[in-house]
Amino acid sequence: MDKPVCLIDTASDGKLFVQQSALQVLEQIQQPVVVVAVVGLYRTGKSYLMNRLAGKQTGFALGSTIESKTKGIWMWCVPHPTKTGTTLVLLDTEGLGDVDKGDSKHDTKIFSLSVLLSSTLVLNSQGTIDNRAIEELQYVTELTEYIKIKSSDEDEEDSEFVKFFPSFIWAVRDFTLEQKINGKYVTEDQYLEFALKLKPGSSRTVNEFNLPRQCIRNYFPSRKCFTFPFPTAPENVSRLESLDPSDLSPDFQEVTERFCKFVCDKSEVKKLKDGYTVTGRVLGHFAKTYVDTIASGKVPFLENAVIALAMIENEAAVKEGLEVYQSGMEKLKNSFPLELKDVSSEHQCLSRTATEVLMKRSFKDSEGTYLKSLEEGINKLFDGYLCQNEEASKKRCENILSSLSETMTEKLKKGFYAKPGGYDLFSQDLEDIVKKYKIQANKGVKAEDTLEEFLKQKSVESNAILQTDNKLTEKEKKIMEEREKAILLAQEINTKEEKQRQLEEKMEAERRGNEETMIQMKKKMDEEMRHQREEAQRATDSKLREQAALLEKGFQEKADRMSKEIEDFRRKNKNAEKENDKLFKKMITNMNKRHTETMNLMKRQHSEQMELIRSMPKPSSDYFPGLVLRLLVAGISSLTGCPVKAPI
Repeated sequence: MDKPVCLIDTASDGKLFVQQSALQVLEQIQQPVVVVAVVGLYRTGKSYLMNRLAGKQTGFALGSTIESKTKGIWMWCVPHPTKTGTTLVLLDTEGLGDVDKGDSKHDTKIFSLSVLLSSTLVLNSQGTIDNRAIEELQYVTELTEYIKIKSSDEDEEDSEFVKFFPSFIWAVRDFTLEQKINGKYVTEDQYLEFALKLKPGSSRTVNEFNLPRQCIRNYFPSRKCFTFPFPTAPENVSRLESLDPSDLSPDFQEVTERFCKFVCDKSEVKKLKDGYTVTGRVLGHFAKTYVDTIASGKVPFLENAVIALAMIENEAAVKEGLEVYQSGMEKLKNSFPLELKDVSSEHQCLSRTATEVLMKRSFKDSEGTYLKSLEEGINKLFDGYLCQNEEASKKRCENILSSLSETMTEKLKKGFYAKPGGYDLFSQDLEDIVKKYKIQANKGVKAEDTLEEFLKQKSVESNAILQTDNKLTEKEKKIMEEREKAILLAQEINTKEEKQRQLEEKMEAERRGNEETMIQMKKKMDEEMRHQREEAQRATDSKLREQAALLEKGFQEKADRMSKEIEDFRRKNKNAEKENDKLFKKMITNMNKRHTETMNLMKRQHSEQMELIRSMPKPSSDYFPGLVLRLLVAGISSLTGCPVKAPI
């Protein structure tokens, strides 16, 4: 994007809505996104910082009057400066505290949406972090009005916020004080922690003092502070975006550079519960879901939003996987007819790729519903391509036989074989056709079937020629009739043996495919479990740090409550991990069951075909020598276990 666009706007009735043009931009972003949102009072220079993060002097509008310039939430998507293959999404929000707003809760809604959508939240304020600055952050204490984790009445569910909320940066603008506490110089982060220090006691005044501080400490997993001096002379502030760097304070430029470097280096890719990576497309879905929910007067539940998105993304993942598979098979179709092993090999490769596509995009498919849907879709498509390959093979084989038998057909029309010795001439021509057919390449899977049909057709003509051949005695004709039957029987057995071989190839492909899917599935489950543990550990570490800080400051009672909270938190995470493991094992069991059912069906077909081949009478070569019989009988013994003696 060469400039920002409005993502969330306010309609004439005061309700928030998402701009469709912005959603279309996000829909095209398939990369992971780092989302940095800036919030704060109006006219505090938020937009300038966002422009610098975009690597630009101008972009987000900078106001030069006391009127708030930015309305709603504006978005600017740029390539991430340090993370390859990642998009940096910058969200510049409407200034909080604008007296022109009619809705008293409008600011809280904007603040809540910034928290929900971002992976790093920058709070921009002016002057110092004093009690007034923190009191103006009542939006933090109202977050529970607009953000819920689960659609249930669980107590203290805001303790889960730390797992989902962004990292927190407080940018203090126009900071003029000495950075000292009790006469000692402190770091910016120490200054922030001092400002967020709780007061002992339980009076109403103390509770009101502690509440916003406690919310910031409890909700956000990490906190960082930057103190910016005045950027330039007061008369130049109104045109900050057009100033030459030489007109800006060196100290201001130094802090700005540190701020931008920290945000770019430390801001994480936006993730959902259990570590699912958010892309631009997913971010757009969430923005629409959250805004529509808030506009309807309801409270957005994070888990409900994730489940709803999972359905959309998983269905899209199945569709994308099938498109990848179908695209590859359509290219392969241009080479039909092919041997079954070649089609199966490409099918396996494309199935693996399609499954990888599904695994990459899908999430919360704990029962394997969408994986099953993909498998069923691929199998249906595969069956269709097998039929098309068979049709292409049959057509090619028929064309080959038609071309090879053109001379014979002309001779039949002219009555060439209707003479003494004609049967021998016909047999020799037929032997020559079969011999040439056998050495033809790229006949495909229907080579034996088509030859069987061809020989059955020619047996009618052969028998008619045999009966009118006066050169042969009745005894010789009887022998030739047996020879004809033996040839047809030999080819019938060859055809069935070929089908048996193809079925064995299918069974092997099914076995390998199941093994590969299992490996892919386990890899994804292991990755999801790892993300879940890391997410839980980050949240636990944050709570432990907060508990340690409470103990250090003498808040024993609060630390004890925190200890119980941590214990409950760990128990819930452990139970969730067990439940996920249980679901994974169930999914593996179901996959193995489907595989076993498919293999058993194939084995039954294999056994039935085997019995059929074994029960068929074997053609004897005692009566007659002949090239045709040698050509046809050559492959019979491999599956029947009853070798046929071929004539020398």
